[in-house]
Parts: sequence; C-alpha cells; structure tokens
Amino acid sequence: MRTLYILLLVAIASCQQASSQMTTRVVANNLFIPWEMVYAPDDHIWFTQKNGYICRVEPATGEVDTLYYESNTVVSGEGGMLGMALHPNFPTDPYVYVAYDYSQGGYKERIVRYTYNGTQLSSPMTLLDNIAANTYHNGCRLVIVNGQLYITTGDAGTTANSQNLSSINGKTLRINLDGSIPSDNPIPGSPVWGWGHRNAQGLVYANSRFYSSEHGPGNDDELNILQKGRNYGWPNVEGFCDKPGETTFCNDSNVVEPLKAWTPTLAVSAIAYYNHPMFPSLQNSILMTTLKDEKLYELELNGSYDAITNSNVISQVSGDRLRAVCIDPDGRIYISTSNSPASGTGAKIDKIIEIYDPTYSSIAQQLKKNKEVVAVYPNPARDEINIYNNIPRSKGGYKYAIFNLSGQEISGNDLQSGHNKVSVASLPAGAYLLKVFNGLEQVSSTQFRKL
Repeated sequence: MRTLYILLLVAIASCQQASSQMTTRVVANNLFIPWEMVYAPDDHIWFTQKNGYICRVEPATGEVDTLYYESNTVVSGEGGMLGMALHPNFPTDPYVYVAYDYSQGGYKERIVRYTYNGTQLSSPMTLLDNIAANTYHNGCRLVIVNGQLYITTGDAGTTANSQNLSSINGKTLRINLDGSIPSDNPIPGSPVWGWGHRNAQGLVYANSRFYSSEHGPGNDDELNILQKGRNYGWPNVEGFCDKPGETTFCNDSNVVEPLKAWTPTLAVSAIAYYNHPMFPSLQNSILMTTLKDEKLYELELNGSYDAITNSNVISQVSGDRLRAVCIDPDGRIYISTSNSPASGTGAKIDKIIEIYDPTYSSIAQQLKKNKEVVAVYPNPARDEINIYNNIPRSKGGYKYAIFNLSGQEISGNDLQSGHNKVSVASLPAGAYLLKVFNGLEQVSSTQFRKL
C-alpha cells in the first residue's frame, strides 16, 4: 500500500526565511502590452496582449504559447483586447472570459467566452455586447466570484454615461457565466451592479470585498471598495466629497467615498491582493501598478480590510509603465509593462517581470519533493483555500469534498494535479473537513478553519 503524506499547514510562516531578498528577472519579452495576466492551475501565466492575442507563458522557461488570435480586435488608443478571467473550476470547466474592443457600426466592446481544448481556445460565445468604447476610458477588468462575472466599464469619454442607469458604461456590471442577468441585480433585467465610475482598470476580490482602482481626470485617482447598488460619484464627484457642490450630491445620491485618492494622478492600473509569507512585509496588502508614475505600490490594509494604513513603493520594478499584476501560489509576483506604441504598430518592447526571493523555500516547493502529497493552505482561510497534490493518477481519478463537522457534504469537485484554488467565501465561519477520494476510497482527511 502506498504511503500518503498528509500535511496540514497550520502555519506557512514556519518555512519562511528570516529575511526576504526581493529579486527580479524577465520571464518573457518582445510582447505587445500584456494587458491582463492570470496565474492558471496549469502553472502557466495566461495573458492577453492588446492587439488581440491570448497567450500563456511557462515562467521557468519563458516559453510562450499562442492560444488564440481574436481577429476582430481593433486597437485604438487605450482600446483593444483587455481583461480576462478563467473559470474558477478551470480546466474542468474549460472556459476563458475575455473583453475586447472592435469596430462595427462604431467602436464597441464585448465580453466573450472561449473554450479551451488543452492546446487552443475556440468556440467564441458572446455574453455581453454593444458596450460603448473609445480611444480612452474603456475599463475593463473581469473577476468571477460565486458563479458570477463582474466587469468594470469606462465612461467611453461621455461623462453622462456614468450616472445614466440605462447605460452600461461607467459601471460595474454583473452577469451569470452564461451571459444571463442575475435575478438579484439592483436593477431588474440590467447587468448594472454599481455606477458612477470614470475608468476603473483594476479589480480584485479579497477579504470578502471587491477592491477597484480607477483613473481620475487629472486629479483624484481612486482606490475603492465596490458595493452592490452604490454610486461612486463620477462626474459629479472627484475623489472625496470635499469640494463645493459635492457634499449635497454625495448625500442625495448615497455616494461611496474612496479608501484613498491621489493628486497628482499616478495613472493607476491593475491591482492584486498579497498575503503570502515569501514577502512578510507585503502581507495583507494590495499591490497596484501605475502607468504615468511607472511604479509598483504596496497599499497596506488595516485589520478590518477596509482602510489603507500605509503606502510604499516597491522600487525593484520602477522605470516602466506598469500594466498588469498577478501572484502565483508560491508567492512570486509578476508584473507586465506597457511601453509598446499604443497604436499597435512599431516595436513590441514589453515584458513580463518576476519578483521573487531566491532564498525562500515555499511549502509547495517542499511538497513537490514527495511523490504522494495532499496539502491544504492557508489554514485558517478567509476567501479561498489551495489544495496542492502530487498524487499519481489511477483509474477513476481523484476528487475532493468539503464537509461540515456534522458530516454534511457542502461542496466538491475533481482534484486536478498540482494547485487547486477553491472558494470558501460563502461558508460560515467555523471548522470543516476536506476529504480526498480515489473513486470510493477515502485517501485523506484534513481539517481547516474558515474565518
């Protein structure tokens, strides 16, 4: 009988080094504005390029695969191929969601779902269309939470769009993964979930909250916490409700003020939540890329996750226009640059940069040395858990299931080799069991706690 090592990771920090050495290296170059990056379960970085390409790169080797070219993409100023999200159960549910701008009876934006067959993307299915686009103010980040797709759209250069609830521009939109409208959206039959935005180019879900970064007009770039059915003020309010005439509008329209605003503007772009022990000083922070300022910012959150307590510059990647950011399960940070000519012509000079600590030995790296391993981390967890396994596959495959302590099965799915991210955001606080099965045989049981 095989020996199965079951490791319950109560304290990931037990394997971190005494100090961090922040080091950078170029993962891939000769790219054209990698607008979005997602670290996928296949241990590749999936990324869009603004000129219509969907690619992935293997970080260790730098080998880039082209998965799809969307020939309908039209690059114009800020417009082109933009945000991307992978299905939470990817690749079991092999769907990739992408936003791109095109020209047909005017410049427009659409949200499309592609299907991955293991080597290529195919079968584009339009979920949402006829979003107004422009050479500037197009949004457009995508995040999937609890089976719904959240989309940020810009005002497309028409400021009145943002307060017009009949328009889907200048909004946060929310649709089901098949393109239908959730029945509990604030406006029946409408994808609008929140409004009053100018040009939100950053979106991340963490700590049971949506954080969003947004470009200001020449003042008051913003970091917001997005809430259902709430107004964020644009164009009547810029930043906080602190100018003549803004206070009345804020009170009358139930405006949500930002966590932080920047004047002069930084040209804020993507954001990601960091809480990994590779860089302890960055834990419980939002990482934010900037274009005009050409810096990567660390925004420290308070214990309630609803205020910024400090802001620092991570100097190792300054000097380039910085577009996208993602984090892998081992705590490495990946940044993409945005230096290629916005017209889409000329030299492709952008790159993806890795920030890492070469002295750090992660839990996952140690586990990979074993032949048969299951690990669950972080523990305790807030919004999601990682299930790492390196079990040889046999007939029937492996599955996981989450049980409460009364023995009731709450959720489960196939267990893919390597890293598996599982959302636990909807679970009440308490203790749970995660069990792994090979067919009908239970091969492991790990208790974890949901905060």
